[in-house]
Amino acid sequence: MYSDDDMLMLSGIQHFRFCPRQWALIHIEQQWDDNRLTVEGEILHKHVDDAAYRQKCGDYITLRSVSIASHELGLYGFSDAIELHPTDDEENCITHPKYPGRWLPYLIEYKHGRPKKNEVDEVQLAAQAMCLEEQYGIHVSLGAFFYYEIRHRVEVEITEHLREIVRHCAVEMHRVFQSGRLPTIQYGNYCDRCSLNNFCMPRTANQPAASTYLKRNLYEEIT
Repeated sequence: MYSDDDMLMLSGIQHFRFCPRQWALIHIEQQWDDNRLTVEGEILHKHVDDAAYRQKCGDYITLRSVSIASHELGLYGFSDAIELHPTDDEENCITHPKYPGRWLPYLIEYKHGRPKKNEVDEVQLAAQAMCLEEQYGIHVSLGAFFYYEIRHRVEVEITEHLREIVRHCAVEMHRVFQSGRLPTIQYGNYCDRCSLNNFCMPRTANQPAASTYLKRNLYEEIT
């Protein structure tokens, strides 16, 4: 069990699964830069992450930007949205001080693109589900993504396979964070889409050699 001082940002697990080096650049070296994809995602979440927003649609209630955490994983953060569906299940329900009755929580994450071929998004959702399970002593089996590009939801089963990936990533995130070192570069096609590409692998083709730079600048300073 991790202490409060050791907790890492839950949202980082998506970065870590995508590329551990990208995650370390953000969370260890505090590097960040935007590209079209990150800006589009930020614009989308401006309309989503309003903690004061409550919406009642029929029988269910939508909560925004709900604080969640797991001391077992050592992760904390916020969910984009949690829908509360009425339920008679006494074992896997939660209660809410403003809304009487029993409620089944259903996680919703908003993404600006479309479903990916890998499990990067699903791992983030599974981590959120595991946080809810620890906080409320329940079992969360389903969640969903709303992908802006295709404009509809994609439901995800929170499988044991996803949970194992979450546990592995959480352990590795803490290991790398404690070491304070950047993981080695693992180049792939995804690098070209990364907004931190130039921090990770600076372009040097048009830069002078170090010896040339020093001679030129040292000479100018002396003269």
